[in-house]
Amino acid sequence: MTQQNDPCNDNCPIAMPCPVEAKTLSPFKDEPVEPCVLPQGFRPIIKVPAVLAETTVQVVVEACIPLTPPASEIKRVLKDVFITQCKLVPVKFCDDTCPGVRTVTRGKLFIEGFIRKDIEYATSNCNGFIRDRIATVPFCGFADLKGDVQQGGDFILFPILGESSESKSRFIDPKHGETPRLDKYFFENSVFYNEQPYCELISADFFEIDFSPCPLEFGETIKELREKLVVDITLKLLQIRQVRVPSLGC
Repeated sequence: MTQQNDPCNDNCPIAMPCPVEAKTLSPFKDEPVEPCVLPQGFRPIIKVPAVLAETTVQVVVEACIPLTPPASEIKRVLKDVFITQCKLVPVKFCDDTCPGVRTVTRGKLFIEGFIRKDIEYATSNCNGFIRDRIATVPFCGFADLKGDVQQGGDFILFPILGESSESKSRFIDPKHGETPRLDKYFFENSVFYNEQPYCELISADFFEIDFSPCPLEFGETIKELREKLVVDITLKLLQIRQVRVPSLGC
């Protein structure tokens, strides 16, 4: 511990406990640089993440969490949500956007993840310790995304999906024109490698009730905590897309 004297009163030293090494940094000079941009009027094509939909899904779970040692009082419960899987499965299409590329107008969004709970509680002793219990509550389900957002639907921008095709051609036997050949075929296939839609976690709102499964008398401890939990999870669905943008350069 070090002491620093007050310049107004030398009889009242100021204590500064637990000092560490530190130094004052000197500021550097910085100047803005004019960026080099494309000529005005040029319309480049860029490839960027495009927002397909932004939706809030509601997850309802119930779980039982054992407490060892038992708790006399729950002090605080902190929660986070983790998304481990978020996949869009198209189920309905409309006309082609480009040759061989279909527009998805409806899809099932499969969501899987878990809620991480950090429970802080007091033990049964009058001067007991504050204990920490971490529990993970899994969940899984799906949401139905359909329609244009301007017409009350879910999609801000419809996803696109390129088609892959396979074909097989057969031949006739030249010696016997009425029978096909079983030893000669022609195969053709075309593969389109798509950008898969993906999710981005935006926010989560938790609403829960935690209680003991059995009513307790005064002084008894909680050995198991039952929870009924509702979570509103806001997700952003994106897909890497090519878009043309105007240039406002010089």
